[in-house]
Amino acid sequence: MDFSGKYTTFKREELMQKVQMHMSERRFKHVLGVEEMAVALAAKYGASEEKASIAALTHDYAKERPDEEFQLIIQRDGYDQDLLDYGNAIWHGLVGASMVQRELGIDDEEILEAIRLHTTGAAKMSLLDKIIYVADYIEPGRNFPGVKEARELALVDLDEAVAYETKHTLLHLIEQEQKIYPKTIETYNYWVVGKAEQSN
Repeated sequence: MDFSGKYTTFKREELMQKVQMHMSERRFKHVLGVEEMAVALAAKYGASEEKASIAALTHDYAKERPDEEFQLIIQRDGYDQDLLDYGNAIWHGLVGASMVQRELGIDDEEILEAIRLHTTGAAKMSLLDKIIYVADYIEPGRNFPGVKEARELALVDLDEAVAYETKHTLLHLIEQEQKIYPKTIETYNYWVVGKAEQSN
């Protein structure tokens, strides 16, 4: 895919190189898988394939940065200080989006929001938000119980795929006895409980 120049000054190959410099080979392979899935979902559901490609390529841009770098930015840049109680799993999306903006010059708010929300989701999500959230979960390299069902759902009903992923992510976090970020609960209440109540 050739980029139009509207959302980034980089060509796709250049953006890929910039991203690759900041991560392990394994992580970069995941990023390319997410891009492949995000572009396919964008084509299916009528979103911008270019935005899906850019958001997917940059969604984990900050994933392998040191914790100290995130902590510094959270303290310096006016983030909610409660964020310090969480770790990289939350930071690399929420705070990572500002690194993408600052270091890669990507200013499109829809792309940045999709990066911010790709781990936690939200009650209100744009089509692009949903695509990146789901593509991250079901990219071809993923292999875990339920991923096949998630992939099948994503091709039939994106909202159902969002609900499925949210429910199973929450179950996993509970099993691991991990602290749950409030936005993840908000996502669950809206997409899983709210949708179920609407259909009853």
